Amino acid sequence: MILPIYAYGQPVLKKVATPITPEYPELSALIANMWETMYHADGVGLAAPQIGLSIRLFVIDTLQLERKKEEIDPTDKGFKKVFINAEMLEETGDPWAYEEGCLSIPRIRGDVERPAIIRIRYQNEQFETLEETFSGIDARVIQHEYDHIQGILFTERLKPLKRRLIQRKMEEIRQGKISADYRMRFFSQKG
Repeated sequence: MILPIYAYGQPVLKKVATPITPEYPELSALIANMWETMYHADGVGLAAPQIGLSIRLFVIDTLQLERKKEEIDPTDKGFKKVFINAEMLEETGDPWAYEEGCLSIPRIRGDVERPAIIRIRYQNEQFETLEETFSGIDARVIQHEYDHIQGILFTERLKPLKRRLIQRKMEEIRQGKISADYRMRFFSQKG
């Protein structure tokens, strides 16, 4: 089932999400809905706060980047994974800028500097605890989605001038005065 994506301005996007347990109700169905929603919106990642749930869950498929033939490091193999209760352990390497966007903030993009290498601990769908290191675009997408479960939006990481330049567009999103190619739930909407 395709779910509405919560737009900038929704309070859930600014909350630090809470961990979940294997008893979380209908988790498999939720994850399936998140994949469907992400693909429908042409995204490479989607965090639970973006669908209105303040839980520590996000899904990522960077294999799509290879299929889209974007300019990515050929050593980045790509992956498709579910991250539950993720905890960032380390971010290292020289920061590098890359233009990011977000399904919750349509039509706004900007260069964000992030460290090149991360080490993260998380649980998979079977709640097995894993610890892995990622680099390049794979690390960046994880950092972006991890920020969502920490209540941080990519626009907060933009340079001050760029943040000022997009203020009006951000306010239009908050008020629901934009349209997207996928269902969205705006702050001004009830229910």
